Amino acid sequence: MKILVAEDDFASRKFMAKYLQKYGDCDITVDGEEAVDAFLMATEDEEPYDLVCLDVMMPVLDGYQALKAIRDIEKERGIMGDQAVKIIMTTALNEEKNVKKAFEMGCTVYCGKPVDLDKFEMALKKLGLI
Repeated sequence: MKILVAEDDFASRKFMAKYLQKYGDCDITVDGEEAVDAFLMATEDEEPYDLVCLDVMMPVLDGYQALKAIRDIEKERGIMGDQAVKIIMTTALNEEKNVKKAFEMGCTVYCGKPVDLDKFEMALKKLGLI
């Protein structure tokens, strides 16, 4: 599995990368713009990501903006349905309006922080990633 983690907080970034590396190759970015660039490069190289984990509160582009940009790239290239990357939003923003907004924009799973690893692993299994 090819994984992209976009997280500006150093401790959270290290935690997610360490946890996810047992499931595949894990690339790290520190803001939404880097995440979109990495996603685009992987898509152009025909080595797309299977999973993208986006923090919501990041500099340059926030997680919502990065989510929209990634889904727009997929739309432009005709990548839909099962071919679309699975996107898990990871955030401390757990209010209903934030969750609803993320799903309306195309996220696959919304995961509150601190991340519950049992629930996270169940989500990965439900998505067929592990």
